[in-house]
Amino acid sequence: MASLLTKLGWLGTGLAATGVVVETALFNVDGGHRGVIFDQFRGVSDFVRGEGTHFMIPWVQTPVIYDVRSQPRNIPVVTPSKDLQNVNITLRILYRPEIPALPWIHKNYGPDYDERILPSIGHEVLKAVVAQHDAAELITQREIVSMKCREALNARAGDFHVILDDISITHLTFGQEFTQAVEMKQVAQQEAERARFLVERAEQEKIANVIRAEGDSKAAELISQALVEHGTGLIELRKIDAAKDIAATMSRSRNVAYLPGGKNMLFNLQA
Repeated sequence: MASLLTKLGWLGTGLAATGVVVETALFNVDGGHRGVIFDQFRGVSDFVRGEGTHFMIPWVQTPVIYDVRSQPRNIPVVTPSKDLQNVNITLRILYRPEIPALPWIHKNYGPDYDERILPSIGHEVLKAVVAQHDAAELITQREIVSMKCREALNARAGDFHVILDDISITHLTFGQEFTQAVEMKQVAQQEAERARFLVERAEQEKIANVIRAEGDSKAAELISQALVEHGTGLIELRKIDAAKDIAATMSRSRNVAYLPGGKNMLFNLQA
């Protein structure tokens, strides 16, 4: 009986050990990832493991999992432009590794390939492209600058088996001195526009005064001619018009009292 129990114990131990071995001989690759096997005797395997569960030799082979989905990264650079203005520029890229080249990437750069490759080629390309344009062109021709960066970065990243899905300039500023110079230029242009407006307004007012003076002179001439031709009739007509205007104004006033006219006003008051 004791011998049987001993055998059963050894069998259970063996099954448990077998379960542990089977468990350690399996590894999973999640969606959007790929696996690379490092063998203690043969090095990195050229075969890339896809999504799912795979076998390996425990304690001899080690799986390394890579994320092959597009990932964002910002590359900030401070570099001089063609006219020697300091430019703060940030490039945003979406990158992913070439799946068939994952063994090559693992051999040469390791899982942190993005830290080793992208900043160096990003700085190289941005410095080369920005140096071809002056500060004003970087503002007015931003799309052209972005296109040049895209073409140059795609070519350089291809040498390292990295795919760039999108490249865009997200931040572009200049040094404090250049910014102040631009602001002063804008202020000077606004002041010049204001001065031009004041000069044009003065010219228009001058023309209006001349026209007004010519009109008054012509009116005086016509009045003088009318007096010569028609006597004092025009003056009497103007008096009547003025009296009408005064009467209309006083009729709308509240604190105006009307008294009877004529020579007998004082007699009427005595009565």
